[in-house]
Amino acid sequence: MNMGTKHLDLGCGETPRNPYRQIELYGVDIAPMASAQAARFKTANLSLEPIPFEESMFDSVSAFDFLEHVPRQVHFSDGTRSRLPFVELMNEVWRVLRPDGVFYALTPVFPHPSVFADPTHVNFITDKTHEYFCGAKPLAQMYGFRGQFELINCERALPKDAMDSSQSIKKSVRKWHRRLFKPSALSHLVWELRATK
Repeated sequence: MNMGTKHLDLGCGETPRNPYRQIELYGVDIAPMASAQAARFKTANLSLEPIPFEESMFDSVSAFDFLEHVPRQVHFSDGTRSRLPFVELMNEVWRVLRPDGVFYALTPVFPHPSVFADPTHVNFITDKTHEYFCGAKPLAQMYGFRGQFELINCERALPKDAMDSSQSIKKSVRKWHRRLFKPSALSHLVWELRATK
């Protein structure tokens, strides 16, 4: 799928991904980029800060092994305030996507042990979590979600089979074999959501 020209990878580290093979690749990470490509890459803590790019700038956005690190709720020490960083991040993803832009996420899926193995995983995603952000009246509106997505795809996968949005026949056959004979081996969930604007 090549919908346009600009792609943003969240939590990109030193190796940003571009699952739709867009022409221009941008990234955001909590650590600054050391490479010469740093001009298109920004530093931000997306659990606390907005995505540091303009509204409707991207044709696609990805998050590879990132959503599980964004807290669902943060309470302030004064006891009177709290925030919902995951809902706020989903607002930001929707904001920076162009109309009909696509969000591609790969994350460990509950109840697979990989969800709990990393002590920095604080957001446990299930195969139903996307429903809070999709449809004519997303459930997460009650928590401050202002966007709207349409579900394109939600399926279990192995990370190595889901790094690119396109799949070869060989990968597809391997994936179906695992799904039929070893469903517990499918450690991650792939989301593809289209921004409705």
